[in-house]
Amino acid sequence: MTESREARCCRSKNQNKCIKNVDNGTDKTHQTVVVYDCRIDGKDATERFVDIGDLDINDFLEVVSKEFAIPSNDTFVLTTTDRKELDFDRYEEIKKGNDKETLYLLQSEDQILPSATLERINFLPHYDTLIQSGMYEYYASEGQKALPYAFAELIDNALSATSGNTGVRMIDIRLLFNESLGKPAVVIIDNGCGMTAKQLNNWAVYRLSKFTRASSTLSSDHAEYVRPDPVPRSINSDISFFGVGGKQAVFYIGQSARMITKPVGIPDVHELVISKEEFERKEKNKEDIYAGFIRNRKVGDSSHVTSDEERFLHGIIQEELGKQSFTALVVTGIRQDHIVFLKQDFQLWTRELAHMYHYYIHGIHGNNMKESYRSSDCVSNIDIQISLLEKFPKIPRMVNLRQIAEDMQTLYINASSDTFEFKAYVDPDGIVEGILRYHPFLYDKETYPEDRCAIPASDEDDDGAVHNQARGKRPIFECFWNGRLIPYTTVSEFDWCSPPKKAAPVPMECYSRFSGVLFTNDRFQVSTNKLTFMDLELQLKSKETFFTRIVNGQEQRVTIQKEFNQWLKTCHEKLDKQVNFKGFKGMITRTDVNAKMRFPWATFSSINLACKIFKAGQYVKTTRTVPIFFGSIIRFLLYGHHDGDVYATGGDVELQLEPKALHDQVRTIPISKIDRGALNASIMKSINDDLARLPEELKVSWPEGNPWTQNDVRPAGTPLGPLCVEILNKKKESISRIPSLNPNSSKKTLSIELKIIWHSPPGDVETNFHIATHSPKWAFWFRSMENLNKLGKYTLYLNTILTESNVTTWAGNQLPNYRLDFTITEGSASSFVVAPVNMALCVGEPFNIPLQLLDAYGHPTHPNPDLKPLLECMSLDVHYEAVDTAGSILLIRGVRAKGLVHQSNTHNIKVVLPGLVPDSQTLKISILPGNPFSLNVKQEDPITVENRSSVTFDVEVQDMAGNITARPKLIVCCQLQVTTGSLSVMATDCSNTGAGILVSKEIALKNITGHRMVKATFNIPSQKSVAPVERHLRVVPSTCVSKLEVYNQAVKDSASGITVLRDREKISWVVGDLLQNLCFKLYDEAGREVPLSMERAQKIKVNWTVDISVEELAQGKLPNILVPSLVKDKHFYQVSYKDQLVFVDTSFTIVPLPDEPRHLKATLTETTLRMGEVLPGKLYLELTDQYGNKTDALNAACVDWLTVDADGIVKESLVFTWEESTHSILLTGLRFNPGFPGIRELLFHWKEFEEHVTIRVTAGVPAKLKLVDEPEEVNIKLLQVLNEKRIETPFFVQLVDEWGNPSPDKRVVVSLRPSSPALKISVSSQPVDKDGKYRFVVDRVEGPKGEYSLEFKGSLNKKPIPGPSVKFIIIPDPNKPVKLVVNYKTDSVFPAGGTMPVFSVSALSEEGSAIKNLNPADLSMLMWKGQHTETLCPPKGASVLKSSKPLGDEKVESLHFRDKVIPDRVGTYTIQFVLCLKKSTGLFSQQYVINVVASNPVKLAPDLKPPTPVVTNISDLTSRTLVENMTLNLLDPYNNPAGLTLSGQVLVTIECSNGSSNNAMPLFEGHAKSVQFVLENGKAFIPALSIMENSPGQDGNEYILVFRPSISGILLKGFELPFRFSNGILKTKLCELSRRKDILMQDIEKYKGWFETKNQLITELKNAVCEASNKERSLKLDLQKKDINVSRLSILEIESLTNQKIDDQVKLQRRRVCSIPDPFKGSLDILGKIGHLALVKDDDVATVISWHLLGEMDCVVTTTTAAARRVYEGTQGRQQVMPLDTVFYNNNRNRSLPHIRKGQACFNPIGNPVLALDVLIFLENAESCQKVFGSLLGNTILIDDLDSANHYRLRVVQSNIQCPTILTRQGERIFSTGKFGGLQNKAPTIEKLRGHVFGAPVSKECSILKTQIDLLREYQNAMQKSIQVNEDLQSQLRDIPLPERMRKKEDYKKKVEELKIVEADLASVQMQTPASRAKRFQEGAGNSTRKKRRL
Repeated sequence: MTESREARCCRSKNQNKCIKNVDNGTDKTHQTVVVYDCRIDGKDATERFVDIGDLDINDFLEVVSKEFAIPSNDTFVLTTTDRKELDFDRYEEIKKGNDKETLYLLQSEDQILPSATLERINFLPHYDTLIQSGMYEYYASEGQKALPYAFAELIDNALSATSGNTGVRMIDIRLLFNESLGKPAVVIIDNGCGMTAKQLNNWAVYRLSKFTRASSTLSSDHAEYVRPDPVPRSINSDISFFGVGGKQAVFYIGQSARMITKPVGIPDVHELVISKEEFERKEKNKEDIYAGFIRNRKVGDSSHVTSDEERFLHGIIQEELGKQSFTALVVTGIRQDHIVFLKQDFQLWTRELAHMYHYYIHGIHGNNMKESYRSSDCVSNIDIQISLLEKFPKIPRMVNLRQIAEDMQTLYINASSDTFEFKAYVDPDGIVEGILRYHPFLYDKETYPEDRCAIPASDEDDDGAVHNQARGKRPIFECFWNGRLIPYTTVSEFDWCSPPKKAAPVPMECYSRFSGVLFTNDRFQVSTNKLTFMDLELQLKSKETFFTRIVNGQEQRVTIQKEFNQWLKTCHEKLDKQVNFKGFKGMITRTDVNAKMRFPWATFSSINLACKIFKAGQYVKTTRTVPIFFGSIIRFLLYGHHDGDVYATGGDVELQLEPKALHDQVRTIPISKIDRGALNASIMKSINDDLARLPEELKVSWPEGNPWTQNDVRPAGTPLGPLCVEILNKKKESISRIPSLNPNSSKKTLSIELKIIWHSPPGDVETNFHIATHSPKWAFWFRSMENLNKLGKYTLYLNTILTESNVTTWAGNQLPNYRLDFTITEGSASSFVVAPVNMALCVGEPFNIPLQLLDAYGHPTHPNPDLKPLLECMSLDVHYEAVDTAGSILLIRGVRAKGLVHQSNTHNIKVVLPGLVPDSQTLKISILPGNPFSLNVKQEDPITVENRSSVTFDVEVQDMAGNITARPKLIVCCQLQVTTGSLSVMATDCSNTGAGILVSKEIALKNITGHRMVKATFNIPSQKSVAPVERHLRVVPSTCVSKLEVYNQAVKDSASGITVLRDREKISWVVGDLLQNLCFKLYDEAGREVPLSMERAQKIKVNWTVDISVEELAQGKLPNILVPSLVKDKHFYQVSYKDQLVFVDTSFTIVPLPDEPRHLKATLTETTLRMGEVLPGKLYLELTDQYGNKTDALNAACVDWLTVDADGIVKESLVFTWEESTHSILLTGLRFNPGFPGIRELLFHWKEFEEHVTIRVTAGVPAKLKLVDEPEEVNIKLLQVLNEKRIETPFFVQLVDEWGNPSPDKRVVVSLRPSSPALKISVSSQPVDKDGKYRFVVDRVEGPKGEYSLEFKGSLNKKPIPGPSVKFIIIPDPNKPVKLVVNYKTDSVFPAGGTMPVFSVSALSEEGSAIKNLNPADLSMLMWKGQHTETLCPPKGASVLKSSKPLGDEKVESLHFRDKVIPDRVGTYTIQFVLCLKKSTGLFSQQYVINVVASNPVKLAPDLKPPTPVVTNISDLTSRTLVENMTLNLLDPYNNPAGLTLSGQVLVTIECSNGSSNNAMPLFEGHAKSVQFVLENGKAFIPALSIMENSPGQDGNEYILVFRPSISGILLKGFELPFRFSNGILKTKLCELSRRKDILMQDIEKYKGWFETKNQLITELKNAVCEASNKERSLKLDLQKKDINVSRLSILEIESLTNQKIDDQVKLQRRRVCSIPDPFKGSLDILGKIGHLALVKDDDVATVISWHLLGEMDCVVTTTTAAARRVYEGTQGRQQVMPLDTVFYNNNRNRSLPHIRKGQACFNPIGNPVLALDVLIFLENAESCQKVFGSLLGNTILIDDLDSANHYRLRVVQSNIQCPTILTRQGERIFSTGKFGGLQNKAPTIEKLRGHVFGAPVSKECSILKTQIDLLREYQNAMQKSIQVNEDLQSQLRDIPLPERMRKKEDYKKKVEELKIVEADLASVQMQTPASRAKRFQEGAGNSTRKKRRL
């Protein structure tokens, strides 16, 4: 703020006294300040030392003004270097502070410094230097290089400075080791808040920590230290602590420091330099060592840098431009060993810094490179950039610590598979967060990260303990303080995570597989250099320390050791991985290993390694082999005896080296040497690189320079070639043989095969074939080929072939080839052929002559562009327009022929093409007459005709040669222009003959006295090109009547005084007069008078009368005319003459004139006048005659004699004006004084004339809107509305003028608008009524929670009309569901046919709370097969499930779906929940996709059951085959494929069908009784199964083929297949009978299924009918008990009865209710408003208690304080709330009235006293309501009247008992103090409470009616359901007609009987078999079996 010196002195006069009081008489002499005059830009600041001594601020300002010679009228500003204006307080602070304080003399506070200034500062060491000087040396060495920790101190300061940044926190560390820019330097730059000059001074003070800065001398720059709020992992950037590290780090790194800083909001840059050299100089000169200067300069000013060794500073200072704040620390004098270390070990020390600040850089979860964490929200905004810049040509090295992925924390995090989080509490403030990370053993190695920088342990320290295999002797925990690593402190272990001395739950090596980290807050003390903790481990291992576990962010008090052991066991069981060998093939002996290891080796087809499957045939890459090679897997080898899948830690793999075409070798390597990270693409690339040596492509060249390109087009006969071909590999090397790595293998030479194929229409034809061998000079050569002269497409094939075999493939691959597609087209033109012209030619019409051009081979070809044809004809004139080409056709376009033609006339045209052989051809044509060209009219000019007669014309149509021609639609028209603008048109059709005759209409010219010329124009409309022809007609006058003349004869029979009335003449005549003596005459066209006759008189007509005399007309007289009585009635009069040929008339108009004046008349254009306005229309005064016609009697002089009078008229504004144009007097300025609207009468007076006028005065112009009726809540307080609900009460807005009169005006548009765009309202309004009142109903309010207003605004003619506004609050609807939340176990497995997990569904309201007591019928669970839909809507046909009944321990705000059956078919299903909100709308949840898997296998079955086989024991294998190509699957109970991971055997045996043992059992091949097949992955394939030749068996007997699965530990049902055995004799019959039996059994099964389904459905429907009837009967009895007989009532009658009961209930329900809006009720932890919590039966009692609690009725009662705060904040504090958890109430259930003591009454009271609390009725939450009203009413007493109350109080007080407040039923109140009377103690009537009254309970009669209504509705539904199920049953019975059902039953019986017959036939066949044959088979084939049985 700038001001003049005088103003400052005046402002400070009253401060002098204050200064003296503050000083308390203290003198400060010889204290000086330094003042820089910086007012003038471009000039160096002038420095002055001013002694302030005892000067006050006014004297000081005077001294400064004199010192710098400042004029008295100039303004200036004195500020500190922090740009804070010098005022009284700051001046006193300077006087008490240090000497030589620096001030600026400026024009304004934000003025830029013209030049740099120096500010003297002191930075004496703080006393903490002595207090903490006993701390050990800052950089204590522990075998590590300490330089990174020095940089860490500087990073700590930068992190603290940037902690307030909202964007990126940038820390830039630059190592400037480029000697060309100056001496080596280290620069640390951050974008933090910067430092003021005082803060920079404090930084320089050694050991001035943040805790002591608040008490420093300049405390205004440092507020008292406030500890930051707790954050996860304590990463709060509060790590710049002690005021020591920065200075120690600077002088450890170098010998000089330059601190450059700019704080936010200050335009100056502060710069401080401290150096060892400067300290030594001051010490030598005996100067104050801890004193110096801060340079204050403008941004970007580097003029003070003059040394060449600091040239780099110019660039750094230039970077200051544009920065709001920053701090840059420049360290120089770097030690040489530091420079070497920083260069050589750049990666090492940056990695260490990334480790120290790992969690600041990557966030609380660290650098977890898993996808799930990378997308998390816990991302840090800190960027620490380090760059090393050296002299060219060395490349700069830059690294962002965020990009370093080798620091130990990153390795620990990403090598771990699970974590164990915990917390340790040392004291109330000392909190340690800890994490343990498990690093599992994977396959063949430990995954615990190695510390590459750790000092290796000596052999003496290695005790070989098993549990140290992974971690070694490294401690478990690294320790972080406020998120920053403390490097020299670690914690080895805790007791609960150390290996146990006794038996461990897991192997001991598992205890070495986890790492850990501890995060502490600043309550744990660290050394000042932040390298070590003081006593962290001792505190953590103290007995008072207790541990808790963190699970999913929630803290749990558990036994930490037990939880740890369980976690470690789970990690070992689930995370430690090995190699899984799969697909066992068998046992082999290896010869490529030593003798001891050759056997046994198990072979496998695949392995699972690192969650990656390797299979036989897969390409892999090796690692750690010499050399690295590629190969395809043959098999996997594992040493030992194995017979199935097995896990192992290692093994071998047998590889076929690839590519096989170059390598013919098999190698065996350990599985661990498979490169698991190699991508298939890179493997294939390497194999392809080897394959690149094989032939790849053909290179084709054209030695003679005539190359043919792909899809080339060449003319026929063009030679192809010669060709030179080379074979190239992928390396573009030319080869002639197949390369081989084996030098001993034979060379495979190559040749080139050439083929040319002509793709002719019939098929491909080979035209050329050659084979070329390789030549060292010209490779592969082919001569040119000249036989390509056939048109079409050709293909040239060049194929590489093996010379020895002529094959085109090698090693299974196609050898390179070349393909050239080309086309042979026609050559140049050499001859032509004229194509015939097949069209009718006409004279003059163009036609085309096509010429076909041919090449030398006869192929049609394109013509040459220079061909010019010639046409010659003897009989016709022939010429053409142009020549076009179209392919091989030369088209002579636009040929025309002219001449006289006759029928059958033929003409020859010779066509010549110069240059061709032959060059001419002849074309014969016939020609007809051409198109119409001209029109010929035979009559010659001129043609004479009499007026009113017709004329005839003869016409012909000719072509251009004069031939008469005819064409379709050839119409000749003639236009006869009789008069101007009048055309007569006639036409004739000449389409057939070309000629015709035209006859015109009668020519009728008007007013013709001599001859007139008429023009006739002839043309053909369809032929625009034919020129029109004109002829002229000479028309002479006619002798018919053509004119009628009317005249007025003033004197009868006298020629004088005759006035002729012209046609259409206007005649002026006095109104009401008679016009007489009218006559007429007739004339012909020549003007001759036509004599009148009786005949002509009858043809005369007039339009003013029908009473006319023919005799007078014959004399030329017309009837008289009566003139109208009104001036405005101008009448039209007509006299006409009409015969058959002529009509003539004449007319005139009589204009009436006014008579003498008789009346004074006032004319008003407007009779309505608005209040306060001038009459808008005009008021004219005029004189009229007796007919009311206006006269001209008034003139301008009459104005002065005119007067007017009326009540309330404002005469001063009246103006009478004479209007000459209207001859009337105009009255303007008519208005009335404001008052009530109504009728005003005006009286006008002029001479003897008077006139009365009535004017209606209405309300004024609408000026404002008034809310005349509004909701009651608006008057009481702020209106509260639920979101998306309506405002119940409508708003009525009245339109009024400025005097308050209702001013209806339908032009006014009134709208209701929300106050905020976020508020959306739906408003319905009614049109304005007659009183100007608008009605608005707000149907819907939608918007965010908050306060809004509804603004009523009107507009009239785009001018706004102000209106009122209504404020209200939107609160969320706690009962409106907006989201469905579904909880279930997401890791559940869904086996087919099983039970689903419990789905818990809750609905969230708008306020986010769960809605309680949802109707279970409204919530449904939908399920369908397939994936989720794109929209939320489920597909049609989805299954609908309802919720289950809640259990006792389940939450009421959730509905549960339990025991729901999983579908029995496997596949993907989608589940969705829907909550029905309305009839057509619902709230859908998200869709959950589940995978239904097969259940446990129970049986073995084929894909398709085969037919019953019939086998014989003959030699033919086909006849002995039982099954072939059959696949058996393991199935679950629902026939889903199951057991896909199970493997075993399938044992196949043969059994008798009757279960008996038979010695003649058939045997399989090889005399086997059983056969085994492999069962793998739940499937067994039976390729073929047959009995042996000559197998035993009883001919015709039925046996069963039994397939039994054998799986270890699982018992499954086998598959049985019956078959028939035959010896060959009866096989055909057995086959036919077996086939017939299978068909019959299938048909019978279908019938059984149909019958069972139908019977089951009918049974269910009958049961439903029975249940419905029983329920109907039960409800009927219940209704009879309620005195309602419904035995003979129909459904409609029951519905009518129900509606009657409902009407009765509505009448009874008209009771007292509380109308206070309660939008909060139903929300979480909210009971509702007090007015709704209780009911009172009596009206008087309800009135007095409601009035007594009137201030509390609107209070919202909540169960918790949190809910109360939520309501309070949601309504911006307007809603009063009452949390029950803060209410103290002694609920004494035995309380009594005061006059009762120990059960005895002290006196007998009158007035029926009771406790007011006892009359309240609580319908819900009775206990809570008792507490609420108990605290509000206490022991308030209710009594009848005031006398009884006073009597009761008197007796109670006399009994030495305190009397509480007493309320009377008549509305009086006596306070507990005894005070009563006055309006404040008298309750108003219940109406005046305006609904703020307790409601009344429902009457008993209403409850009875409710029960009856519910029973009637249930009975009605039961009747409807009974009718419906009966209809369904009857429909089902009618569905299939009885004859159809009977037919199916008959068919079923027939097939059953037929099956019995077939089975009998089969049995008979078996009986017919000779027993001897069976016996012989048994003896011949069963000898060996008998021997085995004996054994």
